[in-house]
Amino acid sequence: MRHSRRTFAFGLAALGLTSACSTGGGALGPATAAGVPDDLRPVPNAGYDAWVAAFKGRASAQGISASTLAQGFRGAGYLPGVVKRDRNQTEFSRSLEDYLAIAASDERVSKGRAAFARHRNTLSAIESRYGVAAEIVVAVWGLESFFGERRGNVPVVSATSTLAYDGRRGAFFEKQLIAALKILQNGDISADRLTGSWAGAMGHTQFIPTSYQAFAVDFTGDGRRDIWSEDPSDALASTAAYLSRNGWTRSVKWGGEVGSMPASAGSVIQPQAAGPQFVVTSNFRALKRYNNSDSYAIGVGHLADRIAGGGPLRGSFPPDANGLTKDDRMALQQRLTARGFDTDGTDGVIGPNSRKAISAYQASVGLPATGEPSVELLRRLQ
Repeated sequence: MRHSRRTFAFGLAALGLTSACSTGGGALGPATAAGVPDDLRPVPNAGYDAWVAAFKGRASAQGISASTLAQGFRGAGYLPGVVKRDRNQTEFSRSLEDYLAIAASDERVSKGRAAFARHRNTLSAIESRYGVAAEIVVAVWGLESFFGERRGNVPVVSATSTLAYDGRRGAFFEKQLIAALKILQNGDISADRLTGSWAGAMGHTQFIPTSYQAFAVDFTGDGRRDIWSEDPSDALASTAAYLSRNGWTRSVKWGGEVGSMPASAGSVIQPQAAGPQFVVTSNFRALKRYNNSDSYAIGVGHLADRIAGGGPLRGSFPPDANGLTKDDRMALQQRLTARGFDTDGTDGVIGPNSRKAISAYQASVGLPATGEPSVELLRRLQ
């Protein structure tokens, strides 16, 4: 959960999305050590070692025991890839159309409906206790970790200590490191399982350590608030608890597209010029407490509606700056892939894979390899 109230960077952990209580990093994939990139493994760094030695004194003064420090830092170290990712976070924002194409893709909707069905009884109990609609909880889960498939496998102590030492957001990440050690000291999780995204967001719904401390719950009653478990019950209940304590009103919709919901039910917003308009309620604001972004909150709400059986948006978006509609962009991806220039999906979002495929095609026919989509390129591929 992004209780750092950051704007949503659409590197997307699960979308690659990352979110709610997270810090801007994204989950890297299923939590298997074999999947950790080389630059996210510890390397020697004398400056980091000196920082850790000094930090341990500060941590001790805040109630962290010597045994917890020893346990938490056993095998921990400086992760160069964490610093690289932190410094290379782009500040661009995707259009709402692109955002929703990924956040509420056919695959995510299908997986969401299946996940809802699998955990129906647990979700019903969570909704009854916290008052947050079950489909909303599942939608957050879907955006944060692709329904648990991309929880992250980076040791949280290494990630947060590296970022605290690096200093760009040193005070914030030292606070997260202290919180992570307190989680360990409390016995909620063992050191080897205290993993998350490169920026320290953890579990099925990507709580940062301070958010975990404030809002995580033991829904299963086993004495531990285990948001990392294959059983997502604690994580889903913790998400509902977070939203409930941040203003969610029982039995009120988040909002909806104008026309599917009366404008008098809330405030009308139009996040993208000439695109669909939405009516939003106080629960939309509660979702933004999880991640302070209109696109994120609309993404959660729309995905939740789709999981509950609703259809796609009825309103349309205008052509993009290149004169292409979403259908045009999908056709471009399909035609490139059919010619052997795989775009790795046909969702209508022109990302790095599509640009690489465009460049390769352009080079193959003697055109400047710009990687830019265009109406002319679409015609050429007919």
